[in-house]
Amino acid sequence: MKAQKSSDPLSDINVVPLVDIMLVLLIIFMIASPTMQHGLGVDLPKTTAKPLALKDEPQVITVNKDMQIILNEKTMDLKNLQPTLQFIFAGKTAREILLKADSSVPYGFITQCMTAVKEAGVEKINLVTKPVDER
Repeated sequence: MKAQKSSDPLSDINVVPLVDIMLVLLIIFMIASPTMQHGLGVDLPKTTAKPLALKDEPQVITVNKDMQIILNEKTMDLKNLQPTLQFIFAGKTAREILLKADSSVPYGFITQCMTAVKEAGVEKINLVTKPVDER
């Protein structure tokens, strides 16, 4: 018997190389994702307080060791904090904020931040801390 030659183009797609590349990328991202640091580098003070149950996605103010104010990953100065918070909380009934401050930031600067938050109409200011290692 003679083999018939077909002049039809090959219409099958070889997906094996595609699957190999996707698996390699998946492994790379699985290894790399735990090493990515989320959040800002702030040395929080340690306390024995219990965690809070929050209702909605909270607004977070972070004060780093250089006394930079960061509201939800946006850097701003102290004089712009109050108007920005008034704009964010306009029309909201639950006004709650999380304040994360580096332990080396002077207490006076933290109270200035808290005053600006209160003047913006925020009822609850929650201070974020790290738990103390109990041994």
